[in-house]
Amino acid sequence: MRIGTSGYSFEDWRGRFYPLRIAKGSMLDFYAREFDTVEINSTYYRTMHPRVSAAMAGKVPDGFAFFVKLHAGMTHERSAGDDEWRSFGEMLEPFRERGMLAGLLAQFPWSFKPAPGAMAYLGEVAERARELETPVAVEFRNAHWYEGGAMAEALGLGLAPVSVDLPDLPGLPPREAVAGGPFGYVRLHGRNADHWWGGGPLRYDYGYSREELAGWLTGVKKLLESSGKAFMFFNNCHGGQAVDSARIMKSLLEEGA
Repeated sequence: MRIGTSGYSFEDWRGRFYPLRIAKGSMLDFYAREFDTVEINSTYYRTMHPRVSAAMAGKVPDGFAFFVKLHAGMTHERSAGDDEWRSFGEMLEPFRERGMLAGLLAQFPWSFKPAPGAMAYLGEVAERARELETPVAVEFRNAHWYEGGAMAEALGLGLAPVSVDLPDLPGLPPREAVAGGPFGYVRLHGRNADHWWGGGPLRYDYGYSREELAGWLTGVKKLLESSGKAFMFFNNCHGGQAVDSARIMKSLLEEGA
């Protein structure tokens, strides 16, 4: 079981996780001293030049695992064409060459609901991932994907499911471990119900209690039994709370080992 955070380069982590005066370019090196995996979420906004991904791969030890989030044009706008996918694939190569590319993350918006058109698009994403020879984990934010046979149909395309921890609000997915694919994948976004629909940084301003995280132990066991390996990423990054939560979860897993 690998545990990490959804991103690592945050100014408000200075003094909470990073030394106050750390250079921005040294953050990944520091992060990798404690964690062996990370989600790269900045690629949702902009595809990096391969030189940048090569530099990142050079900052972490062998065996480190990167998950790279698909660009907004591939999940939210669904407008990416051959050129965009080709550039994205070129960015991934330095990670792949060092054996550090664990997979891709496709996070779809709440407005993306089960329908023939949605399934067809998921099929396109799955095919693109096969062309990139990289597994892709898909995160749905709409509860309808967890009803009927929608999830099974999506996974039948060759996608891996993302299990999510979100506020207990109507329309959002349940907090449950969903097995399937080459690995288990869990993303914890916090349970800040008051600010969820408003968006912005306060959406992820939440600190998990030890009891809340212990509730995932059974689910983690299910994922490991299903695929043999699993990843858990904390996206409650506001104020460095993701690091605190990750440390608690690592402690819980060590106690139960």
